[in-house]
Amino acid sequence: MRHHNSKRKFGREKNQRNALVNSLALNLIVREKIKTTLPKAKELKPFIEKLVTKAKKADVASRRLLASKLTNRKKEVKKLVDVIAPRYIDRKGGYTRLLKLGVRKSDGAEMAVIEFV
Repeated sequence: MRHHNSKRKFGREKNQRNALVNSLALNLIVREKIKTTLPKAKELKPFIEKLVTKAKKADVASRRLLASKLTNRKKEVKKLVDVIAPRYIDRKGGYTRLLKLGVRKSDGAEMAVIEFV
């Protein structure tokens, strides 16, 4: 039974899943809008929202925590704290938007765009 197991597995092992979500988060921070499959976008949304909430503090401890979550990518952490997070100082949550695009022609996977609001 899957009691309290809310995360998707994507047919990958744990470290591969973490690397996938981490890579998606880094791309979203750099580009601020990415196109991916719907389940991946739904899995990314809570991860990136927690990062933005943490980045709103903008102190040294939160920067270090963000760097550890984003595999020490200092440039992306700097952009998250200095550019993205200040936009949402007055907002309590809901920093990202999911837009469904329909199915991909090759394999029928549902596609979505995830972007910062």
